[in-house]
Amino acid sequence: MTFSMTGFAALEQPLESATLLLEIRAVNSRYLDLHFKLDENLRSLEPNIREQIGAHLNRGKIECKINLIHRSQANQTMRLDEHLMQQLALIGAQAQIHFPQSRPLSVADILRWPGVVLADVLSQETLVEDVKKLVSQGLQDLNASRAREGEKLKALVLDRLSQIEILVEKVKPLLPALSKEYQAKLESKLQENLNNVDPERVAQELVLFAQRIDVDEELSRLTAHVSEVKRILNSSAPAGKRLDFLMQELNREANTLGSKSVSVQTTQVSMELKVLIEQMREQIQNIE
Repeated sequence: MTFSMTGFAALEQPLESATLLLEIRAVNSRYLDLHFKLDENLRSLEPNIREQIGAHLNRGKIECKINLIHRSQANQTMRLDEHLMQQLALIGAQAQIHFPQSRPLSVADILRWPGVVLADVLSQETLVEDVKKLVSQGLQDLNASRAREGEKLKALVLDRLSQIEILVEKVKPLLPALSKEYQAKLESKLQENLNNVDPERVAQELVLFAQRIDVDEELSRLTAHVSEVKRILNSSAPAGKRLDFLMQELNREANTLGSKSVSVQTTQVSMELKVLIEQMREQIQNIE
């Protein structure tokens, strides 16, 4: 399957006393380039998240953002630390013995005492597992997005390849006609300047001309490169770097075809080939 390097995923995971928010953005890059924006409470998880992303993605500039939003105390379950309150009662009674004129601890004083009122606290171990699951789901969504975009890119490249094959087939029958046309012009030119046309001279000139305009090798390589691009697009391995190299090779053959051109038709074909190759190259920059 062909994957684009461009994609986006956003997920939300409610926890007991908080909510995890995840965003993963991906754009094209020559290598795997990871950037993180993590909540202060999650910074220690970056190595694990980095390893997790690296196992799913091969190329692209990836931005992973995870926030941990704590719920307000009104939405949290509150409870009292009874053991601490018993200790406060005992200490308060002992203090009253030594300071009988002092005011005893009120209920408000006890409730304000640090640690008496307990709110739900996130377990670090549970949090690690929740983040791991959320990132895994986010990567699945991201890859689904990249796969949809990749199929569009693949269809576009295949369409351009079909047009290249049509152009190659268009050039092939032109070559014999160009040789005959050149032979007629050569004989006419020699006839104008010489009383007799030397057949051997004409044959030599035709051989040189045929060698100069011979593009069978270039056309064969164009066809081979087109077939290889199709094979790579249908493979499951990352294809971007290999496709980029093949675009360079296709462009090289198109340039050679243009340099050997002796007619308007072949020149036009060479230009159309280069336009199609450039269109593919721009899209292939986004393929993983």
